Amino acid sequence: MTRRVVITGMGAACPIGHSVAEMIEGLRAGRSGVRYMQEWDFVSDLQGRLGGNVDGLDLEKRYPRKKRRTMGRVSLLATYATEEAVAQAQLGPEVIESGRCGLAYGSTSPSNQAMEDFCGRLFTEHTMKGLDGTAYLKFMTHTAAANLAQYFNVRGRIIPVNSACTTSTQAIGYAYESIRAGLQDAMICGGSEEQHYATAVTFDLLMATSVRFNKSPTESPRPFDARRDGLVIAEGAASVVLEAEEHALARGATPLAIVAGYGTSCDGRHITANSREGMRAAMALALDDAKVRPSDIDYVCAHATATDVGDIEESHATHELFGRPVPVSSLKGHMGHTLAACGAIETIACVEMIRDGFLAKSHNLEEVDPRCAPLGYVRELTPARPSLVLTNNFAFGGVNASLVLQRWARAT
Repeated sequence: MTRRVVITGMGAACPIGHSVAEMIEGLRAGRSGVRYMQEWDFVSDLQGRLGGNVDGLDLEKRYPRKKRRTMGRVSLLATYATEEAVAQAQLGPEVIESGRCGLAYGSTSPSNQAMEDFCGRLFTEHTMKGLDGTAYLKFMTHTAAANLAQYFNVRGRIIPVNSACTTSTQAIGYAYESIRAGLQDAMICGGSEEQHYATAVTFDLLMATSVRFNKSPTESPRPFDARRDGLVIAEGAASVVLEAEEHALARGATPLAIVAGYGTSCDGRHITANSREGMRAAMALALDDAKVRPSDIDYVCAHATATDVGDIEESHATHELFGRPVPVSSLKGHMGHTLAACGAIETIACVEMIRDGFLAKSHNLEEVDPRCAPLGYVRELTPARPSLVLTNNFAFGGVNASLVLQRWARAT
């Protein structure tokens, strides 16, 4: 028998909040977490100088050196968010260390700062003197998953996920499939990203970053807006605890929402430009998996990073599937693009919209680009009672991933 999968815990750290509650309050208030990155002033020729940071959170003091000696900032952010999720789920050692609880987690990049500290000296001075013997553990590709597993003593299956902007959406999807199939009873899943100028330079070279709002940071990014000029790189982490419904109820946990469906596809065409056909395919697969129709969906949380072509293609893919002005918004206008963390951040936001009765707006959406499809763009905080929502993310490599989330009610 296929098992229902529920979310029992959530945790987050992002540019508009150091917890789920702070993040949701920031969305409700229409707050922006984007600022001018003075730290990057030494980088010549960089055009886009905006970023979204998790400021004011001293992770070095929070964790003892013995625990963090193999952790770069990307793993520390992941640990911080996971602590909140595990605490809300009341997930104790009897579950985490049972072998029936696994972990699916990842990042776009490992700790770039740790890589710079290690490789900068090695590649320029060609010496091993002064190099940290544990540095590699901070920038190996599965550093977030590996460090979380050690920190929380996870004994079940470990699924490191590294698929850029779809990382945490796929992590949640793989965790959902593992539980539904009976391979695990619970999974900790999500994604994290640390801010570093190398990431900003990468997207700047691709001409994908916002460059016209350096003097007015909170006015960018602008998903779906006619004046958008690119994305804003951000950092953050988000974690969710998934469980089989009967497992959660048996131990007295409170389900927050149901993960009802998951779909993922690949375009197989272009390395950076996702196609509307591939986007639509992932959404359709998620709906089919959840056994719901497009007309059943109350709200779509868009990937929409404020790039010129990406927003247009996504809007048309959505309209082609739904055939109506379904309510749609993107959360990236509030905090920038948190890359590997964005899927889990947006999943958490969708769960809270379902539970609290509202739809978050697309921050900075003033005039919808006429080239975008006619959707129900949410431009103000809107009271609503969504029961079924779809959340989407699309990544380099033509990777597309979608989740269907549903209001929880005890099965009859």
